[in-house]
Amino acid sequence: MEEHLISTDEQSVDIEMAAIQWVQRLGKDEFLAYTIPREYGGKRANVQARDLCILREELARGSALADTMFALQGLGSYPVTIAGSESQKRRYLPKIATGEAIAAFALTEPESGSDVASLRTRAIKRENQYSISGTKRFISNAGIADHYVVFASTAPEKKAKGISAFFVDAQAPGLTVIEKTIVMSPHPIGVIGLVNCIVAGDSVLGAEGQGLSVALGTLDLFRCSVGAAAVGLAQRAMEEAIAYSTRRRQFGRAISEFQGIQFKLADMATELEAARLLVYQAAWAYDRGDENAQRQSSMAKLYATESAQRIIDQALQIHGGVGVVAGNIMERLYRDIRALRIYEGTSEIQKLVIARSLLNEPRGSKIAD
Repeated sequence: MEEHLISTDEQSVDIEMAAIQWVQRLGKDEFLAYTIPREYGGKRANVQARDLCILREELARGSALADTMFALQGLGSYPVTIAGSESQKRRYLPKIATGEAIAAFALTEPESGSDVASLRTRAIKRENQYSISGTKRFISNAGIADHYVVFASTAPEKKAKGISAFFVDAQAPGLTVIEKTIVMSPHPIGVIGLVNCIVAGDSVLGAEGQGLSVALGTLDLFRCSVGAAAVGLAQRAMEEAIAYSTRRRQFGRAISEFQGIQFKLADMATELEAARLLVYQAAWAYDRGDENAQRQSSMAKLYATESAQRIIDQALQIHGGVGVVAGNIMERLYRDIRALRIYEGTSEIQKLVIARSLLNEPRGSKIAD
Protein backbone atom coordinates (compact mmCIF):
# COMPACT_ATOMS: atom_id res chain seq x y z
CA MET A 1 0.00 0.00 0.00
CA GLU A 2 1.40 3.43 -0.97
CA GLU A 3 1.62 5.79 2.00
CA HIS A 4 0.23 9.30 1.46
CA LEU A 5 2.77 11.85 2.60
CA ILE A 6 1.88 15.46 3.35
CA SER A 7 4.62 17.93 2.45
CA THR A 8 5.90 20.51 4.92
CA ASP A 9 4.49 23.27 2.70
CA GLU A 10 1.04 21.65 2.69
CA GLN A 11 1.09 21.28 6.47
CA SER A 12 2.07 24.93 6.87
CA VAL A 13 -0.77 26.13 4.65
CA ASP A 14 -3.35 24.02 6.52
CA ILE A 15 -2.11 25.24 9.90
CA GLU A 16 -2.06 28.86 8.80
CA MET A 17 -5.60 28.68 7.44
CA ALA A 18 -6.87 27.12 10.68
CA ALA A 19 -5.03 29.74 12.75
CA ILE A 20 -6.45 32.64 10.77
CA GLN A 21 -9.95 31.20 11.08
CA TRP A 22 -9.54 30.94 14.85
CA VAL A 23 -8.44 34.58 15.11
CA GLN A 24 -11.44 35.68 13.09
CA ARG A 25 -13.81 33.59 15.20
CA LEU A 26 -12.29 34.74 18.49
CA GLY A 27 -12.64 38.33 17.32
CA LYS A 28 -16.25 37.88 16.22
CA ASP A 29 -17.19 36.24 19.53
CA GLU A 30 -15.45 39.08 21.46
CA PHE A 31 -12.86 36.89 23.16
CA LEU A 32 -10.02 39.03 21.79
CA ALA A 33 -11.58 42.16 23.28
CA TYR A 34 -10.20 41.01 26.63
CA THR A 35 -6.63 41.48 25.34
CA ILE A 36 -7.18 45.20 24.65
CA PRO A 37 -8.13 48.15 26.93
CA ARG A 38 -11.68 49.45 26.61
CA GLU A 39 -10.53 52.79 25.18
CA TYR A 40 -9.27 50.97 22.09
CA GLY A 41 -12.07 48.48 21.58
CA GLY A 42 -11.58 46.16 24.54
CA LYS A 43 -13.83 45.00 27.37
CA ARG A 44 -12.23 46.52 30.48
CA ALA A 45 -10.35 49.67 31.35
CA ASN A 46 -7.18 47.60 31.65
CA VAL A 47 -6.19 44.14 30.49
CA GLN A 48 -6.58 41.77 33.45
CA ALA A 49 -4.64 38.60 34.18
CA ARG A 50 -7.75 36.93 35.60
CA ASP A 51 -9.64 37.38 32.34
CA LEU A 52 -6.74 35.96 30.36
CA CYS A 53 -6.50 32.94 32.67
CA ILE A 54 -10.21 32.12 32.60
CA LEU A 55 -10.33 32.34 28.82
CA ARG A 56 -7.09 30.45 28.22
CA GLU A 57 -8.11 27.61 30.53
CA GLU A 58 -11.37 27.06 28.67
CA LEU A 59 -9.90 27.55 25.20
CA ALA A 60 -7.04 25.13 25.87
CA ARG A 61 -9.50 22.56 27.21
CA GLY A 62 -11.13 22.53 23.80
CA SER A 63 -8.33 23.41 21.37
CA ALA A 64 -4.65 24.15 21.90
CA LEU A 65 -4.58 26.11 18.63
CA ALA A 66 -7.49 28.32 19.73
CA ASP A 67 -5.69 29.04 22.99
CA THR A 68 -2.44 29.79 21.19
CA MET A 69 -4.01 32.25 18.76
CA PHE A 70 -5.82 34.01 21.59
CA ALA A 71 -2.64 34.34 23.63
CA LEU A 72 -0.56 35.55 20.68
CA GLN A 73 -2.99 38.36 19.94
CA GLY A 74 -2.39 39.60 23.46
CA LEU A 75 1.33 38.91 23.51
CA GLY A 76 1.90 40.71 20.21
CA SER A 77 -0.26 43.72 21.04
CA TYR A 78 0.41 44.33 24.73
CA PRO A 79 3.75 46.06 24.04
CA VAL A 80 1.73 48.62 22.03
CA THR A 81 -0.75 48.91 24.89
CA ILE A 82 1.92 49.70 27.48
CA ALA A 83 4.46 51.62 25.39
CA GLY A 84 2.94 52.65 22.07
CA SER A 85 2.07 56.19 21.06
CA GLU A 86 -1.55 57.29 21.01
CA SER A 87 -1.63 57.12 17.21
CA GLN A 88 -0.16 53.58 17.25
CA LYS A 89 -2.76 52.43 19.76
CA ARG A 90 -5.70 53.91 17.87
CA ARG A 91 -4.46 52.66 14.52
CA TYR A 92 -3.78 49.08 15.51
CA LEU A 93 -5.33 47.91 18.79
CA PRO A 94 -8.99 48.03 17.64
CA LYS A 95 -8.11 45.66 14.78
CA ILE A 96 -6.60 43.20 17.26
CA ALA A 97 -9.81 43.24 19.30
CA THR A 98 -11.92 42.35 16.26
CA GLY A 99 -9.49 39.86 14.74
CA GLU A 100 -8.96 41.99 11.63
CA ALA A 101 -5.22 42.06 12.29
CA ILE A 102 -2.84 39.40 13.58
CA ALA A 103 0.01 40.19 15.97
CA ALA A 104 3.43 38.68 16.66
CA PHE A 105 6.08 39.06 19.36
CA ALA A 106 9.62 38.74 17.94
CA LEU A 107 12.14 38.37 20.75
CA THR A 108 13.87 34.96 20.52
CA GLU A 109 16.95 34.50 18.31
CA PRO A 110 19.12 31.52 17.31
CA GLU A 111 21.67 32.47 19.97
CA SER A 112 19.38 34.31 22.38
CA GLY A 113 16.59 32.60 24.27
CA SER A 114 16.49 32.80 28.05
CA ASP A 115 19.49 35.19 27.89
CA VAL A 116 17.57 38.07 26.34
CA ALA A 117 20.40 40.56 26.85
CA SER A 118 22.58 38.66 24.37
CA LEU A 119 20.32 39.29 21.36
CA ARG A 120 22.23 40.23 18.21
CA THR A 121 19.60 42.02 16.16
CA ARG A 122 20.73 45.61 15.63
CA ALA A 123 18.83 48.81 14.88
CA ILE A 124 20.83 51.73 13.51
CA LYS A 125 19.30 55.21 13.42
CA ARG A 126 19.70 57.12 10.18
CA GLU A 127 18.13 60.55 10.27
CA ASN A 128 14.42 59.92 10.90
CA GLN A 129 14.53 56.16 10.24
CA TYR A 130 15.95 52.95 11.69
CA SER A 131 17.62 50.15 9.78
CA ILE A 132 17.09 46.81 11.53
CA SER A 133 19.15 43.69 10.77
CA GLY A 134 19.06 40.30 12.45
CA THR A 135 17.31 36.94 12.67
CA LYS A 136 14.41 35.98 14.93
CA ARG A 137 13.64 32.32 15.60
CA PHE A 138 10.60 30.44 16.96
CA ILE A 139 8.37 33.40 16.18
CA SER A 140 4.74 32.40 16.47
CA ASN A 141 2.52 33.79 13.70
CA ALA A 142 5.50 34.16 11.39
CA GLY A 143 4.07 34.44 7.91
CA ILE A 144 0.51 35.36 8.88
CA ALA A 145 1.13 38.35 11.18
CA ASP A 146 0.23 41.85 10.03
CA HIS A 147 2.85 43.30 12.34
CA TYR A 148 5.73 42.20 14.55
CA VAL A 149 6.98 43.74 17.76
CA VAL A 150 10.71 43.37 17.14
CA PHE A 151 13.31 43.72 19.86
CA ALA A 152 16.70 44.99 18.72
CA SER A 153 19.74 46.64 20.24
CA THR A 154 20.19 50.35 19.54
CA ALA A 155 23.20 50.59 21.85
CA PRO A 156 25.07 47.24 21.99
CA GLU A 157 27.62 48.58 24.45
CA LYS A 158 24.84 49.02 27.01
CA LYS A 159 23.76 45.37 26.68
CA ALA A 160 20.33 44.93 28.33
CA LYS A 161 19.87 48.68 28.73
CA GLY A 162 20.49 49.18 25.03
CA ILE A 163 17.56 47.07 23.81
CA SER A 164 14.64 48.84 22.13
CA ALA A 165 11.24 47.65 20.92
CA PHE A 166 9.97 48.43 17.41
CA PHE A 167 6.57 48.20 15.77
CA VAL A 168 7.33 46.67 12.37
CA ASP A 169 4.79 46.16 9.62
CA ALA A 170 4.93 42.71 8.00
CA GLN A 171 5.30 44.41 4.61
CA ALA A 172 8.27 46.51 5.66
CA PRO A 173 11.08 46.28 3.07
CA GLY A 174 13.83 43.95 4.26
CA LEU A 175 11.60 41.72 6.43
CA THR A 176 11.17 38.17 5.14
CA VAL A 177 9.96 34.84 6.47
CA ILE A 178 12.99 32.57 6.12
CA GLU A 179 11.43 29.36 7.41
CA LYS A 180 8.08 27.97 8.46
CA THR A 181 8.71 25.46 11.22
CA ILE A 182 6.57 22.39 11.90
CA VAL A 183 6.38 21.68 15.64
CA MET A 184 4.85 18.94 17.81
CA SER A 185 1.70 20.90 18.53
CA PRO A 186 1.04 22.61 15.20
CA HIS A 187 0.63 26.36 14.97
CA PRO A 188 2.14 29.01 12.68
CA ILE A 189 5.75 29.48 13.79
CA GLY A 190 8.97 30.17 11.98
CA VAL A 191 12.10 32.23 11.43
CA ILE A 192 12.04 35.82 10.21
CA GLY A 193 14.99 37.69 8.78
CA LEU A 194 15.55 41.42 8.79
CA VAL A 195 18.15 42.78 6.38
CA ASN A 196 18.38 46.56 6.45
CA CYS A 197 14.70 46.59 7.29
CA ILE A 198 13.69 50.25 7.23
CA VAL A 199 11.13 51.54 9.74
CA ALA A 200 10.10 55.07 10.60
CA GLY A 201 11.65 56.83 13.56
CA ASP A 202 8.33 56.83 15.38
CA SER A 203 8.17 53.02 15.23
CA VAL A 204 9.99 52.79 18.56
CA LEU A 205 7.68 51.65 21.36
CA GLY A 206 8.46 53.88 24.31
CA ALA A 207 11.98 55.30 24.20
CA GLU A 208 15.26 53.84 23.07
CA GLY A 209 16.65 51.48 25.69
CA GLN A 210 13.25 50.61 27.17
CA GLY A 211 12.80 47.46 25.09
CA LEU A 212 13.70 45.00 27.81
CA SER A 213 11.23 46.54 30.25
CA VAL A 214 8.55 46.37 27.53
CA ALA A 215 9.31 42.70 26.89
CA LEU A 216 9.40 41.77 30.57
CA GLY A 217 6.27 43.80 31.31
CA THR A 218 4.43 41.84 28.64
CA LEU A 219 5.74 38.47 29.80
CA ASP A 220 4.92 39.29 33.43
CA LEU A 221 1.24 39.70 32.51
CA PHE A 222 1.01 36.55 30.40
CA ARG A 223 3.15 34.21 32.53
CA CYS A 224 0.38 33.02 34.84
CA SER A 225 -1.93 32.59 31.86
CA VAL A 226 0.44 29.94 30.49
CA GLY A 227 -0.28 28.05 33.69
CA ALA A 228 -4.00 28.51 33.03
CA ALA A 229 -3.63 26.96 29.56
CA ALA A 230 -1.83 24.02 31.17
CA VAL A 231 -4.71 23.63 33.61
CA GLY A 232 -7.15 23.56 30.69
CA LEU A 233 -5.21 20.83 28.90
CA ALA A 234 -4.91 18.82 32.12
CA GLN A 235 -8.63 19.23 32.85
CA ARG A 236 -9.46 17.78 29.43
CA ALA A 237 -7.08 14.86 30.06
CA MET A 238 -8.70 14.24 33.45
CA GLU A 239 -12.17 14.19 31.94
CA GLU A 240 -11.07 11.84 29.16
CA ALA A 241 -9.38 9.50 31.64
CA ILE A 242 -12.46 9.28 33.85
CA ALA A 243 -14.75 8.64 30.89
CA TYR A 244 -12.48 6.01 29.35
CA SER A 245 -11.84 4.19 32.64
CA THR A 246 -15.57 3.78 33.25
CA ARG A 247 -16.26 2.25 29.83
CA ARG A 248 -13.09 0.20 29.31
CA ARG A 249 -13.57 -3.28 30.72
CA GLN A 250 -10.87 -5.79 31.65
CA PHE A 251 -11.12 -8.96 33.75
CA GLY A 252 -14.88 -8.67 33.75
CA ARG A 253 -15.27 -5.13 35.09
CA ALA A 254 -14.59 -1.47 34.32
CA ILE A 255 -10.95 -0.56 34.95
CA SER A 256 -12.18 2.37 37.09
CA GLU A 257 -13.06 -0.22 39.72
CA PHE A 258 -9.41 -1.18 40.18
CA GLN A 259 -7.60 0.52 43.03
CA GLY A 260 -4.56 1.26 40.86
CA ILE A 261 -6.67 3.37 38.50
CA GLN A 262 -8.50 5.05 41.37
CA PHE A 263 -5.19 6.07 42.96
CA LYS A 264 -4.05 7.57 39.65
CA LEU A 265 -7.26 9.57 39.32
CA ALA A 266 -7.03 10.82 42.91
CA ASP A 267 -3.45 12.02 42.43
CA MET A 268 -4.32 13.66 39.11
CA ALA A 269 -7.32 15.49 40.55
CA THR A 270 -5.35 16.76 43.55
CA GLU A 271 -2.50 18.09 41.40
CA LEU A 272 -4.98 19.71 39.03
CA GLU A 273 -6.77 21.52 41.81
CA ALA A 274 -3.51 22.72 43.36
CA ALA A 275 -2.34 24.02 39.97
CA ARG A 276 -5.61 25.84 39.36
CA LEU A 277 -5.48 27.53 42.76
CA LEU A 278 -1.89 28.67 42.23
CA VAL A 279 -2.76 30.10 38.81
CA TYR A 280 -5.73 32.14 39.98
CA GLN A 281 -3.95 33.32 43.10
CA ALA A 282 -1.12 34.57 40.88
CA ALA A 283 -3.57 36.29 38.50
CA TRP A 284 -5.31 37.98 41.43
CA ALA A 285 -1.94 39.11 42.82
CA TYR A 286 -0.96 40.59 39.46
CA ASP A 287 -4.24 42.46 39.01
CA ARG A 288 -4.08 43.99 42.47
CA GLY A 289 -0.40 44.99 42.09
CA ASP A 290 0.93 42.71 44.80
CA GLU A 291 4.68 43.13 45.35
CA ASN A 292 5.15 39.36 45.14
CA ALA A 293 3.14 38.96 41.93
CA GLN A 294 6.15 38.06 39.80
CA ARG A 295 7.19 35.27 42.15
CA GLN A 296 3.65 33.95 42.38
CA SER A 297 3.32 33.93 38.59
CA SER A 298 6.57 32.01 38.27
CA MET A 299 5.35 29.50 40.86
CA ALA A 300 2.04 29.15 39.03
CA LYS A 301 3.63 28.62 35.63
CA LEU A 302 6.23 26.21 37.01
CA TYR A 303 3.82 24.04 38.97
CA ALA A 304 0.89 24.14 36.55
CA THR A 305 2.91 23.19 33.47
CA GLU A 306 4.94 20.50 35.22
CA SER A 307 1.90 18.97 36.93
CA ALA A 308 -0.13 19.10 33.71
CA GLN A 309 2.60 17.09 32.01
CA ARG A 310 2.30 14.45 34.75
CA ILE A 311 -1.51 14.45 34.66
CA ILE A 312 -1.64 14.01 30.90
CA ASP A 313 0.99 11.29 31.04
CA GLN A 314 -1.07 9.35 33.59
CA ALA A 315 -4.28 9.93 31.62
CA LEU A 316 -2.57 8.45 28.57
CA GLN A 317 -1.41 5.50 30.70
CA ILE A 318 -5.00 4.85 31.68
CA HIS A 319 -5.93 4.78 27.98
CA GLY A 320 -3.21 2.22 27.31
CA GLY A 321 -2.37 1.49 23.69
CA VAL A 322 -5.16 3.58 22.18
CA GLY A 323 -3.66 6.64 23.84
CA VAL A 324 -0.65 6.64 21.54
CA VAL A 325 -2.60 6.17 18.31
CA ALA A 326 -2.25 9.23 16.06
CA GLY A 327 -5.46 11.23 16.17
CA ASN A 328 -6.53 10.03 19.62
CA ILE A 329 -7.31 12.89 22.01
CA MET A 330 -4.62 11.70 24.43
CA GLU A 331 -1.97 11.63 21.70
CA ARG A 332 -2.88 15.24 20.86
CA LEU A 333 -2.84 16.40 24.48
CA TYR A 334 0.51 14.69 25.03
CA ARG A 335 1.98 16.77 22.19
CA ASP A 336 0.13 19.96 23.12
CA ILE A 337 1.40 20.18 26.70
CA ARG A 338 5.13 19.84 26.10
CA ALA A 339 5.97 23.32 24.82
CA LEU A 340 4.36 25.06 27.81
CA ARG A 341 7.29 24.05 30.01
CA ILE A 342 9.60 25.92 27.64
CA TYR A 343 8.04 29.05 26.19
CA GLU A 344 7.75 32.35 28.06
CA GLY A 345 10.43 31.18 30.46
CA THR A 346 11.49 27.57 30.95
CA SER A 347 10.77 25.73 34.18
CA GLU A 348 14.42 26.18 35.11
CA ILE A 349 14.20 29.95 34.60
CA GLN A 350 11.07 30.07 36.77
CA LYS A 351 12.99 28.33 39.56
CA LEU A 352 15.71 30.97 39.31
CA VAL A 353 13.14 33.77 39.50
CA ILE A 354 11.51 32.18 42.56
CA ALA A 355 14.79 31.54 44.36
CA ARG A 356 16.20 35.01 43.71
CA SER A 357 12.98 36.58 44.92
CA LEU A 358 13.20 34.59 48.15
CA LEU A 359 16.88 35.36 48.67
CA ASN A 360 16.43 39.08 48.04
CA GLU A 361 13.61 39.44 50.55
CA PRO A 362 14.46 41.49 53.65
CA ARG A 363 15.18 39.00 56.38
CA GLY A 364 13.94 40.20 59.73
CA SER A 365 14.68 38.59 63.06
CA LYS A 366 11.97 35.93 62.96
CA ILE A 367 13.83 33.52 65.19
CA ALA A 368 14.16 34.23 68.85
CA ASP A 369 17.70 34.81 70.07
